[in-house]
Amino acid sequence: MGKTVGVMLSGCGVFDGSEIQEAVFTLLFLDRAGAKALCAAPDAAQMHVFNHLKGEVSPGETRNVLAESARICRSGIRSAKTVKAAELDALVFPGGYGAAKNLSDFAVKGADCTVHPEVARLVGEMLAAGKPVGFVCISPVIAAKVVGDGVELTVGCDADVAGAIAAMGAKHVECSVDRVAIDEKRKIVSVPAYMYDDASPASVAAGIEKLVETVLGLA
Repeated sequence: MGKTVGVMLSGCGVFDGSEIQEAVFTLLFLDRAGAKALCAAPDAAQMHVFNHLKGEVSPGETRNVLAESARICRSGIRSAKTVKAAELDALVFPGGYGAAKNLSDFAVKGADCTVHPEVARLVGEMLAAGKPVGFVCISPVIAAKVVGDGVELTVGCDADVAGAIAAMGAKHVECSVDRVAIDEKRKIVSVPAYMYDDASPASVAAGIEKLVETVLGLA
């Protein structure tokens, strides 16, 4: 029987939700590995709505994180508050600014951020159960805040975000786009993905495929 892996989404679109390519690559490689994806997202309003065509925030517009995330996974998505570690073998967070705006407020508060309580709860439950968690792109800031305590993470070579990760008590590891950082003690795996703005889809996919393989191997 295949493993069940939670995929925590944060909306739909790189600047106000999940980075769509990262999310789709994650779902693709889980499926290829014979794992079942259980998609989830907080049932909450987005921090704001970003017009990806105009490159600006849409004033006065509101969208729901769970409803927008459902665009990516097609069907079967659940509110994060209903998902428990007991039903998962592993958990993966695709990137996109939604991880820093909707799953946390890192985009606004940096190292002083807080993580959405249901997201923090689930990560804590997974780690307490010794189950692996993977973080893509900017989402390792969630692990830095929830775990701290020297947990090893990567966001590539972004000095500002790496500094914030260190300020939250974690240890940043520089990593190329197609490589993963592994905290063996805590079973936490991270990959830079589109933290490298000039990365190609193929190189991002290679890194996420490695993350999925590593996470499943630890499950």
